[in-house]
Amino acid sequence: MTEKNQTSEELETAANPEQDEAVGTEPIEEEAVEAEEQEQVTLTAEEMKDAEIEELKTKLQEEENRRLRVLADLDNVRRRATLDQEALQKYRAQEVLTNLVPVLDNFERGLSVKVESEDAKSLLTGMEMVFRSLEEALKSSGLTEIEAAGIEFDPNYHQAVMTDSDENFPSGSVLEVLQKGYTLKDRVLRPAMVKVNE
Repeated sequence: MTEKNQTSEELETAANPEQDEAVGTEPIEEEAVEAEEQEQVTLTAEEMKDAEIEELKTKLQEEENRRLRVLADLDNVRRRATLDQEALQKYRAQEVLTNLVPVLDNFERGLSVKVESEDAKSLLTGMEMVFRSLEEALKSSGLTEIEAAGIEFDPNYHQAVMTDSDENFPSGSVLEVLQKGYTLKDRVLRPAMVKVNE
């Protein structure tokens, strides 16, 4: 009976060889699948690390660029503020001088009047002294008279209000100054009103 049992088992095994193979190879296939999955997980983890590193590098580069832009903007603001401060210091007297230029014109008109009496002459002498003092004070603040008579017309400094023809002067030269012009350092306060030769 024992022999019969053995043969029947052998017969079953012989009749169903796939079962034996499946039973014998099943753990090997599972280990292979697990190893492959483990390798994929490891690759995926490494890929994720690489992706994270690249993302962090990109963010770091963006932040560095942003920081450099902010520093450049700050430097521009400082430079602009310094230039504005310098211009403010340089031209701080502009409004006052602009208002005083007509006073100079009136002084010159008053000084050009012909006087006969001694009292009027002494008054005129006093006015001349005040005028000279005022001129010196304005020059020390940076006010300069624009040269015009006899030189070539320059639209940056001269305003042509009349034309004339004179053969003694070249064409485009200033024949006469009708109203003086002034500059404050390198800025024109008022252009000179002139008569220009055609």
